[in-house]
Amino acid sequence: MFRKMRAKFRRSSPEQLIFLYYFIAIVAATLLLSLPVFYRVDYSGVDFVDILFVASSALSVTGLSSLDIATTFNLPGYVVIMFIMNLGGVGVMAMGTMIWLLLGQKIGLRERMQIKVDTNQYKISGGVKLIIDIIVLILLIEIIGAVYYFAIFLMETGNMNYALLHSIFLSISATTNGGLDLFSGSLTGYDTAFHLQVPVMMQIVLGSIGYPVLIELRNFLSRRRKHFRFSLFTKVTTATYGGLFVVGAVVIFIMEWRDYFEEFGVTGALFNSMFLSVTSRSGGLTTVPVDMLDEGTQLFMSALMFIGASPSSAGGGIRTTTFAILLLFLISFSRGRTHIHAFKRNIARQDIDRAFAVISLAVLLVFTGVTSIVFMENGRFAVTDILFEVTSAFGTAGLSTGITAELSAASKVIIIAFMFIGRIGFISFILFIGGRQHTHSYEFPEERIMVG
Repeated sequence: MFRKMRAKFRRSSPEQLIFLYYFIAIVAATLLLSLPVFYRVDYSGVDFVDILFVASSALSVTGLSSLDIATTFNLPGYVVIMFIMNLGGVGVMAMGTMIWLLLGQKIGLRERMQIKVDTNQYKISGGVKLIIDIIVLILLIEIIGAVYYFAIFLMETGNMNYALLHSIFLSISATTNGGLDLFSGSLTGYDTAFHLQVPVMMQIVLGSIGYPVLIELRNFLSRRRKHFRFSLFTKVTTATYGGLFVVGAVVIFIMEWRDYFEEFGVTGALFNSMFLSVTSRSGGLTTVPVDMLDEGTQLFMSALMFIGASPSSAGGGIRTTTFAILLLFLISFSRGRTHIHAFKRNIARQDIDRAFAVISLAVLLVFTGVTSIVFMENGRFAVTDILFEVTSAFGTAGLSTGITAELSAASKVIIIAFMFIGRIGFISFILFIGGRQHTHSYEFPEERIMVG
């Protein structure tokens, strides 16, 4: 029996192994959080599905929670959740690789293939160095953020223990795009605290714009600039991310200016619009109650969360590069061009095919998820709220209109599945289902069909 399992394990594709590793990590995180020692409330009153939900949310760095983290868990529980968010932020393979290196073990070809899949890379070489760079960058960003937040919270409360705990937790949550908080209401109490909003936005951006982008930027700043060229990935990612941020902030500002944001004034409305646009990438933290926003704003934010963050980041969704390829294809098609290009480079046909496969299946998956929850909840919630919840889970954004805790157990399981898929990446999920890829040495005759 064990020989058969071992043989099957060896035949598994890297995508299937990554899926298995994250599944094992969620099981381990759930079992760990099931220990009564991590709770400040009566443990018997906590349902297992809620423990699974929180563990999955922390590992997938989503931020949705059916429990109030601040009042349910104690200090050791907070520490465990912070560790799980960091594990999800850097990736299971990244953490495993670091442990392997610290033990002095050699990283083989099989492990490098899995690193390539987990970090969304297209080549094997440089994977281990990328892992080390990612972990160092994340820790550096978290430390800098924690020091800054500590000073703010200490001046506000005068309580050193409070300031230390909340600063570290917030810095980890923002950097990893974890979205969980110890304020029992996210950052809604800081809707006019621009000195806090700006650094949180910066950390969310650094965690969701893509680790290769940060590494290239670091290399650009540390080398002689005239000999450095940014990759096409960095150019497309940065342009798309920046465009979505600007469009998102402007649209949200316009839609809420005469409604919820009216009392904030122009400056407050602008900063909160920018924060909502940034956090819709996959941040999960929010400065305004989402349920107070206009239904049109919620639908627009659902679209932003569906797009999600950039590849090889802490975020989910279809990813910014996939959305960029869709836009470039529509532009090229409307102009009668046969190739898609950006920044004087043609985009590989394989990437275009992958992008359309991701978009098509993601739309189908989200539609199926929304329909299933609407059916199971039997009209208890508006379709807009359910769509918001599903896209939030799929994009690992963690925003909610407030229905998370009220969902039935079956609906929570569906949301957990979406968070899981959002974290491992949709390409990995598709290839996990398909198994190993096979190439054929033959082709069928080509024939046209009518479309449109």
